This record gives sequence, C-alpha cells and structure tokens, in this order.
Amino acid sequence: MNSPEQDSLARNALEYVPVPAFEDNYIWLVSDSRDAVVVDPGDAAPVEACLAERGWRLTAILLTHHHNDHVGGVKDLLDRRKAECGIPVYGPAGERIEHLTQRLSGGDLVRIAQPALEFSVIDVPGHTAGHIAYFQARDPRGIPHLFCGDTLFASGCGRLFEGTPEQMLRSLDALAALPDDTQVHCAHEYTMSNIRFARACEPDNAALARWNADAQALRDAGKPTLPTTIGHEKAVNPFLRAGEPAIQATLAAQFGQRARTALDSFRMMRGWKDKFR
Repeated sequence: MNSPEQDSLARNALEYVPVPAFEDNYIWLVSDSRDAVVVDPGDAAPVEACLAERGWRLTAILLTHHHNDHVGGVKDLLDRRKAECGIPVYGPAGERIEHLTQRLSGGDLVRIAQPALEFSVIDVPGHTAGHIAYFQARDPRGIPHLFCGDTLFASGCGRLFEGTPEQMLRSLDALAALPDDTQVHCAHEYTMSNIRFARACEPDNAALARWNADAQALRDAGKPTLPTTIGHEKAVNPFLRAGEPAIQATLAAQFGQRARTALDSFRMMRGWKDKFR
C-alpha cells in the first residue's frame, strides 16, 4: 500500500514526452495526464497525434528561438483551437516570431496553471541572437528540467548562425551552472555524431567511451538518447570542457597552435565541428 506522500506524487506527477518530428527533431510535451504544454512545435501533425492518442488538452506553447523547425507548427495548433479561450504562446522578446502573446527575456518567470508549471527564463544567445531557455527548478518529484532548444545538445552544442563564440560560451557556462541533476531536454537527436566529434577531441575520456556504448544501444533499440543531465554533460561534452588540458592538447595537435583560454578552445572546436565528418 502506498504512503500518502507516494499517492500525492502519483497524482501530481508530470510526464515529459519527446515527440519525434522531421528527420531528427524532438518536440517536447509536458503533461499532468490531462493538460499539456508543448515546447518548440516545428510541426503540428505529430503533436496533434500524440495529444489525441493520450487524450491530452493543449494549454500553452513555449518557443526558444525563431527557426522554422521550432515554430512552424504554431499556426496550425492555434487554428485548430480557435473556439477555445486563447492559448498563450511564450517566446523570446528579441526575435521576430509570429503569434507570440508573451515576449520573454532572461530573468522572467512563466507560470502556467494547467498543468501546474513554473519556468525561469535564461538568455542563451549564440545559435540565434535572441535564443532563450526555460528552467523548471523542480517537478513534483524534486527533479529540475531544462528546455534549451538548440543551445546545448547531448555531447554537443548548436551552430553559431547569428551569435558569437563569446556569447555561446557564456550561454553554455550559464547552463553548466545549473544543478547537476537537471534533466536536459534538447531539441535534436544529434547524439551519435556529437559523440564521434567528442571522442576526437578527448579520446581517453573513459566516461565518454561508456556513453558511446550506452547511446548506441539506445539508438539500436529505437529509443531517444534524451534527456541527458547537466552533470553528465560536464563529464562528456567537449564544449563544456573547453579548459581541460586533454582537449587543449588535442587542439594544439590539430591546429598547430595552443589555445590560451577556454574561449580560444571553444572557438577552435566549434569551427572544427562545423566541418567534421
């Protein structure tokens, strides 16, 4: 027989569901088994299918940045719910995105009634100029969660389409400062290609070797490699380990010059990753 505390946790538990879209996107749904919010719905169809299958009602939309594979399904989701009271659409204040009802900047709080959710907003420019992330300090079980769009990936980070290396490194440092047990809900299944690059940067990293085997087993079973955690990323992600001597030695051998700072290392790695095959 469950204790009263266990029964309360079961009633208030939240489910975090990665919905596959396009070739390698994940659209995230967070639900209390009745209502749901969606994060970065680039395509409405798989979201609608998941909502229908589970019998969930959409109550809010959260957006991290303006790229179409993250916002392209917003209009269709809203159009299908025109008869309902307006569904709020949260997104970055610094980017041009249609249908936003609440524009957000770092330090803002997002409170949603159904399901009961509270997020703090973190500015994470780099991939795009106005990119934001959503941090839930604790779910009903006490676990923190991060929705970071295309800033931080499992074993990697986003390309710099609009921002600078300085901005991206500051953004990654801000995310790395979150609690180690933070569940990181990335927006793409890039993990295996990111691991290949990470191992080129730090071939003797034992944690990375174990992660390579574990991630491959998940993919072979048709399962996502996500969510990851902040603590795990600090152990295996080269972009969070730019100051490690082993990585700096690899970069010196690769480029014929030593990185003087973590920013130098990050800049060299990001350029190398853009061309890595």
